[in-house]
Amino acid sequence: MSFASLGLALPLLRAIEEEKYELPTPIQQEAIPVGLEGRDLVGSAQTGTGKTAAFLLPILQRLDGTKGRSFRALVLVPTRELAEQVLTNSRAYGRYTSVQSVAVYGGVGMEPQTRALGNGTDIVIATPGRFLDHMRRGHVNPSDLEVLVLDEADRMLDMGFAPDVNRILESLPKERQTLFFSATISGDVDRLARRALNDHAAVEIGHRTATADGVEHIVIAVDKSQKLAALSNMLGELPAARTLVFTRTKFGTDKVARYIRREGIEAVSMHGGKTQQARNKALDRFKSGAVAIMVATDVAARGIDVDDIVMVVNFDVPNDSEIYVHRVGRTARAGAHGMAVTLLSPDEWLMMRDIEKFIDRSFTRETLPGFEPDVMPQQPWEIVAPPKTNKRNVTQRHGRARRR
Repeated sequence: MSFASLGLALPLLRAIEEEKYELPTPIQQEAIPVGLEGRDLVGSAQTGTGKTAAFLLPILQRLDGTKGRSFRALVLVPTRELAEQVLTNSRAYGRYTSVQSVAVYGGVGMEPQTRALGNGTDIVIATPGRFLDHMRRGHVNPSDLEVLVLDEADRMLDMGFAPDVNRILESLPKERQTLFFSATISGDVDRLARRALNDHAAVEIGHRTATADGVEHIVIAVDKSQKLAALSNMLGELPAARTLVFTRTKFGTDKVARYIRREGIEAVSMHGGKTQQARNKALDRFKSGAVAIMVATDVAARGIDVDDIVMVVNFDVPNDSEIYVHRVGRTARAGAHGMAVTLLSPDEWLMMRDIEKFIDRSFTRETLPGFEPDVMPQQPWEIVAPPKTNKRNVTQRHGRARRR
């Protein structure tokens, strides 16, 4: 199936060809025709499968060629980085259309955003809180709105945006097209969809527990007190390649980044406590390849649109199994291969067991010489003496993933 067969107009086909898009992904095949029909939709697919194009392309086609510069489409996203990513994609896909887009989000001054909104725009891409600020001040008038998109709806609700989202929904015209896109459809997302959507279509590509086929999962059992040293040792032994390291907290993100920098390994950190300028600088260095390693929280990683991340490292095991799926979805994108390495300390064994049950897979436990815990978890969760595993095994796997 080609993009042309989906009913997209020539200006969009020309733009996506220049973006090197060859064939539509499964979520695009299913969602774009529904979007072009003007129907409400709930779309679910793994991270990195092209959901952004699945909702932007129909919106751009709908709004192209209209006169004036009326605010007619709103895309709500959970993070600043995702707002910028969607804005970049909107401008790229719409380069041969008349459609204009603006992104508004917190952490930066309102005045430039106010001027941009005052100049007129077709699409506003916004975080919920900042959009409400602009709406209350009269900078945006949603009375002509035709399309609402909630992107990463699950994460938006997890981050506590439900009250803001509800206030926005109450202010919008009842007659509109509403599209929910998410990596997972939680109970909260489903309840919100039933209230906000009308006779909607549902598209689910893959199961919410699935990880990409190209991901190789590796679990390395380490002593908790040795995690920082083990991470530094592993990164120092592996070929330089773009790597995303996940921690649970902002403090942990900075601590890990500082430690590995002291060990002579270049790294940047990304979390919600940093200024927007600092976040942009870190992301630019990571995207450009100036720095190969980024340490981030789960929230900050939303919106990191980098296709060639070779390895994801779980420095902290997530306490929510779905978060594991989101994390490892940052590698092996668009059919590529990648690695997901988890540093597992004894206090995290039960969380890893829950993750394995959730995705219906079991992982072999390995060790790094010199960093073994006193006890070693194995299925069925017996305590046994730690086996000796050659560190070169992990290095060789990483090399294979990089060459594929």
